[in-house]
Amino acid sequence: MRKIGILTGGADCPGLNSVIRAVVRKGIQEGYVVTGIKNGWLGLIDNDMKVIDPKAISGILDRGGTILGTSRINPLDDPEQIRKIAENYKRSGIDAMIVIGGEETLRVALEFYKKKIMKVIGVPKSIDNSLSGTDYAFGFDTAVNIATECIDRLHTTAESHHRIMVIEVMGRHTGWVALESGIAGGADIILVPEIPIGIQEVCDAIHSRHKRGKTFTIIVVAEGVHCKDHPEFREKVDCGHSFGGIGEMIAQAIEQKTGYETRVSVLGYIQRGGTPSAYDRLIGTRFGVGAVELIKEERFGYMVSLHNNMIQSVPIAAAIEKRKTIDMGMYEMARVFFAE
Repeated sequence: MRKIGILTGGADCPGLNSVIRAVVRKGIQEGYVVTGIKNGWLGLIDNDMKVIDPKAISGILDRGGTILGTSRINPLDDPEQIRKIAENYKRSGIDAMIVIGGEETLRVALEFYKKKIMKVIGVPKSIDNSLSGTDYAFGFDTAVNIATECIDRLHTTAESHHRIMVIEVMGRHTGWVALESGIAGGADIILVPEIPIGIQEVCDAIHSRHKRGKTFTIIVVAEGVHCKDHPEFREKVDCGHSFGGIGEMIAQAIEQKTGYETRVSVLGYIQRGGTPSAYDRLIGTRFGVGAVELIKEERFGYMVSLHNNMIQSVPIAAAIEKRKTIDMGMYEMARVFFAE
């Protein structure tokens, strides 16, 4: 029997299990054996893999995280790890790999495909929704819903105490989560990595609101925002170091400059965990089925994608060539509401 391998790499997000479940069900239906690789690329290095049967995927559709586990290693940096991956992959008898991940995981997959180490199919996973080549990646919708709910909850306390509330959400290089949750949650100011800002600009907007009788302000900020006054925060992001803390810095600066009581809430990993939204379960399932179809068609080196609500495919190289930045038309629409 032909054998499919599947792994989840990079950070976890809601919807991974829906993809795994769909691959196993569709794969078995098409006559494949599906082998799960544990903990991303680390599983191929350690030869840690096992066959996934229907019993293993029972009841996982609404579970967050990934039953396969994940890791954030980049084996391309270590020739010995590449050798082990190639050796274990060949020994496993796997005919093709379905690799579920974001930019870095898919970049590794593409290199292995180019080196003829393995045949790969990509599935897009991105909390930030920053992958080109697909309208949506699973995980994003859940993150937006969670962020929106948190903004809704912070509205009432901000209004009651006449405070400035700064909510820091995920978005290292792109501001999709900040933009969509900010619009849906009725935020007054949205700060995204694509548009550098200065603290004084933010303070001027807050003063303008107070003059109009608005005694509170909700500010949504993506974690990778480029603040002109503090370029060191952006440098951390660009260099790939640990990041975050921009919300706290902005909150402190606002309070110092305006005298208005300011508080910050950092959502962090709350956006990654828990039950995936119905939409993420749906597109995760569609992606999983689509990935098996691409294997049947032998369209290796491609990533399954969503365009105009239709499952399609694009070369992995095109999907990771550049990041998908926010829709500026949507951002300008939001600015109209900021002026209220």
